[in-house]
This record gives sequence, C-alpha cells and structure tokens, in this order.
Amino acid sequence: MLLSTTVAERQPWIYNSWVDGLFVLFPPFAALVAIWLFPAAFQLSGGVNLAWWVILVLFIDVSHVYSTIYRTYFDRDTFRKRSALFISVPIIAWLAGVLAYLAGPLVFWRILAYMAVYHFVRQQYGFLRIYSRKEKVAGFSKTIDSITIYAATIYPLLYWHLRGPRVFNWFVENDFYYISGARVADFLQYPYIAILLLYVINTVRETIVARTFNVPKHVLVLGTVLSWYFGIIYFNGDLTFTLLNVISHGIPYMALIWAHGRKQYYRPAQGSRFLQLLFSNKGILLFIGLTMLFAYVEEGLWDGFVWREHLQFFSLFSHLPAYDDNYILAFIIPFLAIPQVTHYVLDGFIWKIKNDQYNWKENTIGA
Repeated sequence: MLLSTTVAERQPWIYNSWVDGLFVLFPPFAALVAIWLFPAAFQLSGGVNLAWWVILVLFIDVSHVYSTIYRTYFDRDTFRKRSALFISVPIIAWLAGVLAYLAGPLVFWRILAYMAVYHFVRQQYGFLRIYSRKEKVAGFSKTIDSITIYAATIYPLLYWHLRGPRVFNWFVENDFYYISGARVADFLQYPYIAILLLYVINTVRETIVARTFNVPKHVLVLGTVLSWYFGIIYFNGDLTFTLLNVISHGIPYMALIWAHGRKQYYRPAQGSRFLQLLFSNKGILLFIGLTMLFAYVEEGLWDGFVWREHLQFFSLFSHLPAYDDNYILAFIIPFLAIPQVTHYVLDGFIWKIKNDQYNWKENTIGA
C-alpha cells in the first residue's frame, strides 16, 4: 500500500491525537461549522453582544494571555533563571506604552494592534514548525510550507489594508493603516492561489515519494487558510471575525500550555506541588479557572476605568472613576495592557520543541 508506513510511523502530535485534534486542530473548523449551521446568529448588527463577548473575548482571548504565567512566572526554577527578563519586560512595556500614548492614543493602539497581528501570524508558523519537527524533507519543501502559512495569514491582512476598513477592527477604529489599493488586492489573489496550489502539489509529491502523510501539519495549514480567509475576506462581520480569530488562536495556545505542563510537571512529578496539581486530571478546572479569574479582573478594570461598556457584567468595578483625560489615560491604559504586551514578548522566547522536549529559544523571537 502507498501509505503503508503511515500507520506504523507515529504522527508528530504535541501531546496525543485526541488533545491535538480537539483543541489545536479542530477549533477553526468548529467555528466555521457553527457559522454554517446558524447563519442568522452571525448576521446580527451592532457588533458582538455581551454573551458572545464574555465567551470569546473574556474567557478565551484574554484568558489565553494569562495561561502564559504557568510557563513563566509560576515556574519557580524558570523564574529564578530568567528573573531579569520576567521583571524587565512588564516595566519596559508600561514605560514604552506611556510614551506611545503620549504621542497619541492612536499611536499606542496601532502599535498594540500590529504587535498582536505579528503574534497571531507567528503562532501559526510556530505550530507549523512544531508539527514538521520530525519530517525528513528537503529544504525546498520546508520553504513551501513556510511561504504557504505566511500567505494564508498575510494575504487576508493585506486585503484588509488595501480594501479599507471592514465592519470590524482589531482593537479600536482605525488601528490599521489603510491604503487605497483595491486593484492590488484583486491582483494578490492570483499569487495567493498559486501558492496554495503549489503546496497541494508538493504535498502529493511528498506523499508519493516518502509514503507518509503528516496529518496534523496539513490539517493545521487547511484550518489556517480557511479561518483567516473566511474570517477577514469572505465574511464581513464583527462576530464572525471575532469567533474565527479568537477560537483559532486562544484555544490552541492554551492546549499547548497544558500539554507542556502535563509533560513537564505532572508525569515526571517535577516542579512545585501547585504545578503538579494544576496539570493533574483534577487540576484542569483550576488551570482554566485561574486564567478566567485573572481575565475577569483585568477586563473589569478596563471597563471600570476606560470603556464603561459592560458594567452590568462587571458590577464590582462599576464604582471606579472613568477617566477621559489623555494624560491620565496615558498611564492607565498602558498599565492595563501590560499582561497583553508581556504575553506577546515572552511568547517569542518560551517555545522550542525538539525530541518532544520543551525548551527555551535563546536568540529568536516569535513562535
């Protein structure tokens, strides 16, 4: 049989087929199926309602930011070895944020938006490299893989910038630089399609020559293509974008954190008792609950001091003073953004998987 060796050769799962399949690879497909089954729910005007906001933004997007602490600040040995990095990044993030905001609120939000974009794009590339770690293929194939994953993410972003504002934003209105270039956007679809076709052709060639098929890698690429294309280009809705964007990013990231903790602390019984408990079978509720608690407090502070949009949900923070003075906000908003910026920066250091061991990247940023 052509793929007779595939069954015998273990797929390059991060944890196992069930965890990877459900929490890393399946989320973008689940989101697309939900949109297809319930189209009326995703055609609502007026943005994302409170229920969807709580589920998607609060309990997935913001929560996944705090899952980084299990890999960093809550690991005593890691914190001791890299305390200078862990302490300096939040301080620098706040000071840089204050300077950016004083230069103009939109300057701050644009910097934050493009940091987020970079982080989201690089996560997909990072997962691609993780799922390719056991492949023995020519450099040409690796180059095609890299070009494809970047095309899958960057082409929709270029379309967004060239076609002008959508009905949704990344953070706030006009946080992207828009360029009038509809014709360029139309032209870019051709190299985009050509790259995807080249990836398919190369995959067929590799399958025939090597007689193996890397299931998680190809499913990851397909999910990335579909979620970014449909989320940004095909659909022009705030809820559809938020669903596809957040589900495809936040859940896989938390699954990666859990897989690391499970292998690093629970199975070998290393680390503190807290981390061993956190990544035990019973600790999953604590793992999720703590991130949700941190997310709730952060968003409550944002809503109390700045947005004042969901005070019915953040009643504990409703008595906080709301500020509209830019000089005061220049200190408050960058302070509230510290967890997010710290997550973006530290995530560039903490992932390097080789021989199924999770190590730190010493000299590269972005995974």
